[in-house]
Amino acid sequence: MKPFEAMIADPALTMTEDKLKILQVNVGSLCNLACKHCHVDAGSRRTELMTRETMQHVLRVLPNFETLDITGGAPEMNPNFRWLVDEVARSGTHVIVRSNLVILKEDGYEDIPEFLADRKVEIAASLPYYSENDCDRQRGKGTFKAVISMLKRLNDLGYGRDESLTLDLVYNPGGAFLPPAQSDLEAEYRHRLREDYGIEFTHLFTITNNPIGRFGEFLRRTGNFDRYMKRLCDAFNPATLAGMMCRFQLSVGWDGRLYDCDFNQPLGLAIDEPQNISELHHIRARKIKFGNHCYACTAGSGSSCGGSTA
Repeated sequence: MKPFEAMIADPALTMTEDKLKILQVNVGSLCNLACKHCHVDAGSRRTELMTRETMQHVLRVLPNFETLDITGGAPEMNPNFRWLVDEVARSGTHVIVRSNLVILKEDGYEDIPEFLADRKVEIAASLPYYSENDCDRQRGKGTFKAVISMLKRLNDLGYGRDESLTLDLVYNPGGAFLPPAQSDLEAEYRHRLREDYGIEFTHLFTITNNPIGRFGEFLRRTGNFDRYMKRLCDAFNPATLAGMMCRFQLSVGWDGRLYDCDFNQPLGLAIDEPQNISELHHIRARKIKFGNHCYACTAGSGSSCGGSTA
């Protein structure tokens, strides 16, 4: 297998754009679930949480970006989550919250759907499949019914129906294989969820499982790591390079460290300079930190937090 960067013929594609669009912030690894595909090993025993002080640095640099993308863990479990969303919504910057939706059924979080709707926050909701057995196998027993119930509630609030309330669903494969074509799967999801549950949504995004974190451990434990990496490498598609998410965004870890993407965080592949958002004062083009896990973002139709890229 060639080092990933050796696959990039155009040096310009090893750099970010001069003007970045998205600031993605991982506010902590604490989560009510422990999904098999999770690349950050999120779970109920994790204690890493972004402080309000670090969030204030996020707000300081936010005018340089079009969108704040909040992720985790379950980002709602950060005690400063509501404060951060309020501050960003007040500034007029577009906000995306990545939610497993199951957390919104638990005590203390029941008001969050209305809270997000009032602030026109876009929701990217994880739903690895539209069947109960497949979904629960990946995320835990009972998660499918909880998500379906919450999707219905979000629909009642206007999410997925009102143009101003975006509800995107996120698909991850249930094993060591690539996602099907995003447009075909979106049509399949739309038909099944509408017919079976009366649920509407805005878009479906397909994301390839990255061979790191909990999924990487699963691949090694089952002896499938090398086979999966070969599958990703063999499916390398140069047409996906221009749309790689690392070229348009900056990722902030729970402790303020800066990365090219959320996948680089658990690997410790921080950008060279500055290393922390508290030190960030100027946004300029930078050399991207690549690794062989990047093959996951360029296999087949490509993969990003916003779905396929080619």
